[in-house]
Amino acid sequence: MTVFKSLISAFAMYSRIPMPKIEWKEENHRYSLCFFPLIGAVIGWLYFLWFFICDQLNINFFLKGAVSMALPLLVTGGIHADGFSDVTDAKACLGDRAKKLEVMADPHIGSFAVILSAVYFILQAAVFSEVRNYSTAAIIALCFVMSRAFSGIAAVTMKCAKKEGTLQSFSEPAHRSLTLAILIAVCASSYFLMLAADIWAGAAVLLAFFLCLIYYRVSAYRYFGGITGDTEGWFLQLCEIIAPAAALVTELIERMLR
Repeated sequence: MTVFKSLISAFAMYSRIPMPKIEWKEENHRYSLCFFPLIGAVIGWLYFLWFFICDQLNINFFLKGAVSMALPLLVTGGIHADGFSDVTDAKACLGDRAKKLEVMADPHIGSFAVILSAVYFILQAAVFSEVRNYSTAAIIALCFVMSRAFSGIAAVTMKCAKKEGTLQSFSEPAHRSLTLAILIAVCASSYFLMLAADIWAGAAVLLAFFLCLIYYRVSAYRYFGGITGDTEGWFLQLCEIIAPAAALVTELIERMLR
């Protein structure tokens, strides 16, 4: 029953998919991070289905890219994009770590977040609009799974910047060794599926994920002294533009060499 409640808790927190109501307590979050990648699987399936529809109906590239960009926001309700905005404003602040954490906790959005978020979504839509091959689309679909697996790994292995918060409510009660093992297994299985789709694109995407993870750790520790729920959202958004871009670049190179 605890495992089932953890599944519900994960979807209730990180998606807008209707779920049964459960009591918001620690034991119901224990394995939630293990199920976090399943939300990415839902997004990935919807993305691949939309790619298939666009290919069959010869839908214009602009509409294809715009809807592909919107799908993760519709499923998640923008919770990770909110973290991306908060971290963008906080990193732009010239104060010390305490001030940056204060800015990040402020529910109001600043000009830096608005500008960078607009640029982010335009670029992400552009990446999705240029994808032509089913193999690349399949790899991008798997990126939504892997980004959440990497985010979960970061949550249970990196130092938290605050003693309290949304991240702590999920990472502290987690059975860390089991959660880490499951998330690593999800990453490994996703990676092998990527290699089956396209070995070079799969390798490029994995490299992109590890570079994002390294940059995330360095950046979070430097600016905030650790990670928070907002930085986790920022990291996930970073992965979901860099990794698909790596897959697209590989596709473009392969097209050029044919």
